[in-house]
Amino acid sequence: MSMPPSKDNSIAAYFGYGDAGDSPAERKLQDMKRRKTKRRLWTLLGLVGTYAAFYASLVLIEFSLAELVGQLDQFYEALLEYFPPTTYFGVPFVDIGAYADFIIAENLILTVEGGQIVWGAMFVTMAVAFAGTVLGLPLALFFGVMSSERVVPYPFNFFFRGTMSLIRAIPGLVWFLILIPLAGVTPFTGALAIMVDTTGYLGRLFTDELEEIEDGPIEGIRSTGASSSQVVSFGMLSQVFRQFIAWIAFDLEHNVRAAIGLGIIGAGGLGLELYVQRQTFHYTEMMACIILIFLLAGSVELVSQRVRSALREGDDVEKSGVLEAFINAPGKILESTAGRR
Repeated sequence: MSMPPSKDNSIAAYFGYGDAGDSPAERKLQDMKRRKTKRRLWTLLGLVGTYAAFYASLVLIEFSLAELVGQLDQFYEALLEYFPPTTYFGVPFVDIGAYADFIIAENLILTVEGGQIVWGAMFVTMAVAFAGTVLGLPLALFFGVMSSERVVPYPFNFFFRGTMSLIRAIPGLVWFLILIPLAGVTPFTGALAIMVDTTGYLGRLFTDELEEIEDGPIEGIRSTGASSSQVVSFGMLSQVFRQFIAWIAFDLEHNVRAAIGLGIIGAGGLGLELYVQRQTFHYTEMMACIILIFLLAGSVELVSQRVRSALREGDDVEKSGVLEAFINAPGKILESTAGRR
């Protein structure tokens, strides 16, 4: 008569160190239990490590909940200046006129002097972003194509990949500081910084698109005796033209936000105006700048989304006009929110 397995043997078999039985089903069951145990241990270690890193971060930044609570009164006073109260027809409301007066007085949008249009800070920000994007496009296209293994064989293409990685490793704000000796603290320097930043980020996106194209059109162009440049132009770039345009529109959105950040450190535009008002603790004027930033970034994003929608093949649902997009946006948001319940 066979004796039942001891407790020690059962534990050893559970972790795979003892006799797990001769049956393949039993061995598979024990293997599944071991993997499940390992996953639980790794999950526990991951949670503990994340908590330790989070706690160390709070200590490093000197996070203090008591200090936040102590500053609530001061924050409330600032909110009253961010949103100055007034009454319209006896109803309490935010004083929109205070924002408009500042925007008009500082010519943040545009004004006409002596029959000439003087562009304000909002258009300076847009000009920095647009000029930087256009200046960076040729370099992004060059590095994007040359980084593809389909064009330049491995490992020589890694020279171009490494250059783009170096560019991406340095934030746009740092590029602005690096380029100050070249062009000074001016919007032009901001455009140059965005140009360099665009080269790294947009070039990488171009490379990724080229790596995913089909080989058939390339071989077809080669079979006609086409040169290398013709193969790249007609066999490769023709396949990703729509994707490239969509990524350019998306990058312009990013560059508008980057131009605002560069303005805070001297590149002009809305960012600089926002910084000046912050330094003088004029919170109402700060909120006026933030409203213009929201309108500028939101408008560029909406136009970019319309461009990408027009390029998307087989999508007739999203192809509405800009005005229709504004009108239909609340309904779409409510519809999508209700659909997730």
